[in-house]
Amino acid sequence: MLLDPSWKPLLSALVQPPASLLLLILLGLWLMRRRPRLGGGLIVLSTAGLWLMCCVATAHWLQDAVLRPPPALSTAQVRALMRGPGQTPTAVVVLGAGRHRLAAEYGTSSLTQQAMVRLRYGVWLARRTGQPLAYAGGVGWAQTGERSEAETAAQIVQDDYGTSLRWTESRSRDTRENADLMVPMLDSAGIKRIVLVTHASHMPRAMRAFRDAAGKGMVIVPAPVAAVTRDEQPLLDWMPSQQGFVLVHNALHEVLGLITGS
Repeated sequence: MLLDPSWKPLLSALVQPPASLLLLILLGLWLMRRRPRLGGGLIVLSTAGLWLMCCVATAHWLQDAVLRPPPALSTAQVRALMRGPGQTPTAVVVLGAGRHRLAAEYGTSSLTQQAMVRLRYGVWLARRTGQPLAYAGGVGWAQTGERSEAETAAQIVQDDYGTSLRWTESRSRDTRENADLMVPMLDSAGIKRIVLVTHASHMPRAMRAFRDAAGKGMVIVPAPVAAVTRDEQPLLDWMPSQQGFVLVHNALHEVLGLITGS
């Protein structure tokens, strides 16, 4: 490999907005004396890009027009996944979304807000269907510490939900490794169907990775959470906000992941 994979988070941050747009603004300022029209154009376009980068409407467009994730499971679909005689051996698999090495208030590691959203739905889905629960997540490329995300999730599931994870995959560092390590683990346990829980924006990339890893031996059922929704006042979706920034950043991260095949 030409580049150490540990550089992936830094390179991703530089390529994606806002860093890339801020660099273009700096370039525009530098060009103002030599080529003022070009420099001014870069500044205007990059500033407009920063505005759009912070709009929920942009995230909604990226989700619907570019990523095109599947819809959330319906009540009927959840009912069809319920455990019963003759049912396909099934596991609910939650994909990690990062962990904090130390949460001072708990005195131990904790999951990020995104990871908690996925875990909560995974626990709910496992209880509703009666299917066993798994969690995939190690220590990411940009993270440090000995305790993996899956181990942290297992503790939270036990302490906060009074249940347990049947399987924990704790060596993966990204989505591709989530799939490559989790699928053989479940296959050896006789599982033939995976109900995959992750954010809607992440689902296309996650489905590709798990289908590649599973081949024709397993059925992968998408169970997305937290799809981007429109505001009751559409004009507000075009106003910059912290929520818009986070949603657009996450969507662009997924677009980049799909392009690079990671």
